[in-house]
Amino acid sequence: MTKPPRQKKTFRSDALRSLHSAVADLHAAGVVDKATMRHFDAACLTPVAPLAPDEIKHIREDAKMSQATFAMVLNVTPTLISQWERGEKRPSGPSLKLLSLVSHKGIDAVM
Repeated sequence: MTKPPRQKKTFRSDALRSLHSAVADLHAAGVVDKATMRHFDAACLTPVAPLAPDEIKHIREDAKMSQATFAMVLNVTPTLISQWERGEKRPSGPSLKLLSLVSHKGIDAVM
């Protein structure tokens, strides 16, 4: 059975990326336990939290983009952006991660 492809991890900064990489190598070598690795994941990775419809609209408006342009950047349809902003659907998975990243670092982080 093959493993599903891993998502690319998004770090808070380049320094934290380097630190996390070193600890991940130590974990792979058996020097660092799972609990410590989870602690480093939480400290180094960009947090992902559910977003309310008005927060999604605010993120898009801060990026000064139309729904169509914002959808193109996130690789989703403009209809889906509209549904998120109206609360008909909720972003999840990679879309939620990208929205969180844009919220924390700005649109330039994903372009």
